Amino acid sequence: MQAAGSANKGFAYALGAYAIWGLVLPIYMKLLSHVSPFEIVAHRVIWAIPFAMLVLWWQGLLGSVWRHFTQWRTVALAALTASLISFNWGTYVYAIASNHALDAALGYYINPLVNVLLGAVILGERPNRLQAAAIALAGAAVAILTIKAGGLPWISLVLAFSFGTYGLLRKMVPVGSTEGFFLEVALLALPSVLLLAFLPGQNHVMSGGYVAAMLIVAGPLTAIPLMLFAAGARLLHYSTIGILQYMVPTLLFLTAVFVFDEPFNGWQLVAFALIWSAVVLYTIALFRNGRARRRAAAVAPVA
Repeated sequence: MQAAGSANKGFAYALGAYAIWGLVLPIYMKLLSHVSPFEIVAHRVIWAIPFAMLVLWWQGLLGSVWRHFTQWRTVALAALTASLISFNWGTYVYAIASNHALDAALGYYINPLVNVLLGAVILGERPNRLQAAAIALAGAAVAILTIKAGGLPWISLVLAFSFGTYGLLRKMVPVGSTEGFFLEVALLALPSVLLLAFLPGQNHVMSGGYVAAMLIVAGPLTAIPLMLFAAGARLLHYSTIGILQYMVPTLLFLTAVFVFDEPFNGWQLVAFALIWSAVVLYTIALFRNGRARRRAAAVAPVA
């Protein structure tokens, strides 16, 4: 009964995170499309800091988080992951503002397949046949879009590879999820302040009004889904999280087509059909891997 309750909680946390990422955040960023993506990312960083500190205080971790700033390897890795995630955020904001939300959706569909590819290339993790077939289908989709659009779908690839590399390196940072997030935004704080100071044009927060309020709220809106996701991931199986994550690009895809009214032509449909087929193969592979792990655990001797 307790396990079922934990799983239900995990579902609620994960669904909340994915709903914010896939539906709330794109619409929110669309309302800020007249603001520079650099300014938006800088404010997301700055206003996420007090919210993250509040959460750390609530978790009883605020007093101990500061020790990580004296560990140079941790700081160096966190600076690298912070740079990657800020680059990812900036690309995402640009995609929404410039009517390329479909490209962003494609990027987040590809992302789990990029994770498998990075694991194979960097960690030597050999993908199984279904995973290899899924990567091949994703490659075919990118090739079709490249040929028909006259160039690489760079927004999709930047989002997929920057977030995939971020996830790979984030595993090497020896801190918890909330502490790691605080460490990243704290390291980005000074560059963000300098960016706002020297960025040409209007600083919308200094001007006041509803845009200023939206930029300030963008900080908590950045932090909340990350923390919900971390809480959900602790309570759910990895395969469940792997399947649920496709809520984000699906909601983003539907928002792009039916809310933002972005054009969706026949070749894009072919490319997305290939990606959706890859998603099916990837999901089947997750289920099979999960069943194999459970069988192995069932027959493992008790120490």
